[in-house]
Amino acid sequence: MSTAALAEYRRIVHDGVPHYGQHLIATCLGCNEAILSIDKMSEFLKTMADEIDMVRFGEPLVARFGGGIETGISGVQLIETSAIVIHTNDAHRDMYLDVFSCKSFKEETVRRVLDEFLLPASVTTEVMYRR
Repeated sequence: MSTAALAEYRRIVHDGVPHYGQHLIATCLGCNEAILSIDKMSEFLKTMADEIDMVRFGEPLVARFGGGIETGISGVQLIETSAIVIHTNDAHRDMYLDVFSCKSFKEETVRRVLDEFLLPASVTTEVMYRR
């Protein structure tokens, strides 16, 4: 692969090193009642994509399933540069979020949208850069 093609392919530069993608994972504990609503979680996925400046590909796929303590909502919003994925737990009102994109985005924006939608008691995030 030519140097120019590689630079276009690995367009996220972190610590001086080109990477293909940015991957943020978040654990949100003790969220508000919005976490129990399929409609609200669908709205969350669309808003997250828009706020981090991604192009949505279709509508999000969101469903509640599982049993007992495992019941929750899972959802995915495809974006032109990858996907935003959620998994929730109804019993504890927790949510687990993955944002992966080959276009960079701001962690602060992700955290702001989480706070605005879900008012979690705590949020932890990790960001990885994938080559």
